[in-house]
Amino acid sequence: MSSNLPGAPPTSYSDKLTIDTPEQTALDFAIAGIGSRFLALAVDTLIQILAAIIVGFGGSLAIGAISVIAPKAALWGFALIVLFGFVLYFGYFAFFEIIWNGQTPGKRQAGIRVIKDSGRPLTPAESIARNLMRIVDWLPSLYAVGMASALLNKENKRLGDLVAGSIVIREAALSELKASWQVGVAPEGGVPVSLGAASLTPEDYALIDSFLNRRSDLDFHVRLQMGEQILNRLKPKVTLPLDSSMSAEKILETLAYERRSSGGYS
Repeated sequence: MSSNLPGAPPTSYSDKLTIDTPEQTALDFAIAGIGSRFLALAVDTLIQILAAIIVGFGGSLAIGAISVIAPKAALWGFALIVLFGFVLYFGYFAFFEIIWNGQTPGKRQAGIRVIKDSGRPLTPAESIARNLMRIVDWLPSLYAVGMASALLNKENKRLGDLVAGSIVIREAALSELKASWQVGVAPEGGVPVSLGAASLTPEDYALIDSFLNRRSDLDFHVRLQMGEQILNRLKPKVTLPLDSSMSAEKILETLAYERRSSGGYS
């Protein structure tokens, strides 16, 4: 199960989401189970209830005092409390997911996070749309529709996730995220073509090896730029493939494998 282009949903799922990045490397995300999602919801709901009690109690006292001297103002006070309840219930999730990059206090406690199917963070608009769908997911009560939706698809998605193109993953997947390629292992997709790695010096190969081992820790744009810079430095020494779809990182992988498999460097 994978997605070949950023922003495109994967074609299939099991207990993990695998995404093929533009650098031709596979990234695995463990999909959060229904149990961990309900644990997160329970924590978030408890926080909401406590906030509602505090604001409701304090607001009722204030309204009671105001109603003695301004009865009409008291009506506006009650309206504000009702509005606060709506914003607290629906805005709470969107607010924290936006400022905490896909997490609420409950999700942090449960060790899960919301991301796009492409592996990228949700935009604020997508997070708001996702959480407004809680109105439907809640029906007829206690998230019955949302639970039914999650049980009927392998990605454990509720309706809000289907609308926003999002998926909930286990947070551990982000800290353990590594590219599937390893030095000394043939790049995915069959036997690589010969690119003339024998002409590379030990220093050239050390540069390639260092980049391939460190790339998982690099920012996406830094990683892309660094791969291009290294390839540009090596171009005079190697034979570039006619297949223009190969990324710079894929070419560096092929050079590393070719050099190691020939026994020229270890």
